[in-house]
Amino acid sequence: MTRRGWAIALLGAWALSLGWLVKREYFRSTGAKLAEAALSVPPGAQFYRLDLGGQQIGFASSTIDTLTDSIRVEDVLVLDVPALGRLHRTTARSTAILSRTLRLRRVDASFDGDGVRFDAHGEVLEDSVLRITLVSGSDSQMARVRLLRPIVLPSLLPLRLAFGGELKPGNTYAVRLFDPLLLAERDVRVRVATESTLVVADSADYDSTAMAWIPVRFDTVRAFRIEQEMNGLTLAAWIDAQGHAVRAESPVGFTMERSAFEIAYENFRRRDTARVARASASPPTGAIIAATAISAGTTLAPEALRELRVRLGGVALRGYDLAGGRQTLAGDTLVVQRETPTRLQPRYLLPARDTTLAPYLAPEPLVQSNDPRIAAQARQIVGRERNARKVAELLTHWVHGYVKKEAAITVPSAVQVLEKRVGDCNEHAVLYVALARAIGLPARSAAGVVYLGGRFYYHAWAEVYLGDWVAVDPTFDQFPADAAHLRFTVGGLARHVELTRLIGKLTLEVQ
Repeated sequence: MTRRGWAIALLGAWALSLGWLVKREYFRSTGAKLAEAALSVPPGAQFYRLDLGGQQIGFASSTIDTLTDSIRVEDVLVLDVPALGRLHRTTARSTAILSRTLRLRRVDASFDGDGVRFDAHGEVLEDSVLRITLVSGSDSQMARVRLLRPIVLPSLLPLRLAFGGELKPGNTYAVRLFDPLLLAERDVRVRVATESTLVVADSADYDSTAMAWIPVRFDTVRAFRIEQEMNGLTLAAWIDAQGHAVRAESPVGFTMERSAFEIAYENFRRRDTARVARASASPPTGAIIAATAISAGTTLAPEALRELRVRLGGVALRGYDLAGGRQTLAGDTLVVQRETPTRLQPRYLLPARDTTLAPYLAPEPLVQSNDPRIAAQARQIVGRERNARKVAELLTHWVHGYVKKEAAITVPSAVQVLEKRVGDCNEHAVLYVALARAIGLPARSAAGVVYLGGRFYYHAWAEVYLGDWVAVDPTFDQFPADAAHLRFTVGGLARHVELTRLIGKLTLEVQ
């Protein structure tokens, strides 16, 4: 997983903490009821301190403006992630325009992190289609999503929930959300757990002794605890009756807490960034580096391990794709075994016709396996070969030699990687998956960590189906991939949000 993917994932966790909070039946309310409720939406700004493990790593704000015929919601997120002796700044902004009945009209988002810059523009057309354009430099991608129900964005859900009258402790809801940055929908279960009273800093003054802003006046806020679950990941958030987040926390200690502007922003701006960066300069053996091997400048020299035993600690393991195929989980110990030659013998000829594998043969917004350029390139690489194992190996070597190993500055898209010929592990994986699907070979992306030189780095690779799922790594030119690859999730970029549970807490001990 690239540092871009890591930051998008953390951004996703922030959005999820603000959102995933709405009942599906809410949208059956009449327009008149919604319009009446929306008249009481209060304008103003809220500020938040973002912490990880007790240390401030970021700042966020949410601003609501009430216009004549619409409501404008602007969210800002700034993160500084330390890795290998330097801070990696990520900034994300989104602006959504809602009708007076709280229906989405338009959303614009921008992302700038460690050299990665892109913009996303979404517009709802006649309440039936969401048109999204992703722009990165001179490149652009467009996707159209048919809407079967009103569009639901994660960052807007607290507002909708508060004014939908659904803040009732004990209620449980199911909702499907759409994330325009990831071009993905996901199902979420939401429970209103309890009502609480929280204390937040309302104003601050500068303490010259501590050289920091400190709270001088507090406010008592009535808030509702909301628990959100997806794929085993549970997040907790507290929101007030006006639809503002008061506090949110994830299972790994990442917290977002409302505070005075000076405490949230000025203390973040004034902190000793050099000390924070130095502390990450020499990570110990076994440490997880919040970067990929390519972006960290590490020599790509895998040891071709046949087996790796790792003891996992620090986080709950439920919800990850840890077991299956080459990976066996016994208690807290994960055993990874590289596939033997007998496990690489395919049970079919291409194209695969098993209907259960259809999702792994179909195109996706960023995996354009039906694009004529992708299909033509796939046919050129494999020729008349129909043996699935041989095709998987041919694609591995070709992608490895074709893509230059550099941290990319675009959203990972198979067509763009084919045209630009440059990328990190995500780019290698997404191109491989698209080429494989184009030729009828079931494929999917995988993400987790890779063990190199005594340390673990975030990494993405691919898996192909040869009677069972087999790991292949076009970044390292490995077919099959060696046992140094520890898979935590499978699927597209949207699944990488689940890796936020690893940040700062996961411990790995090689046995």
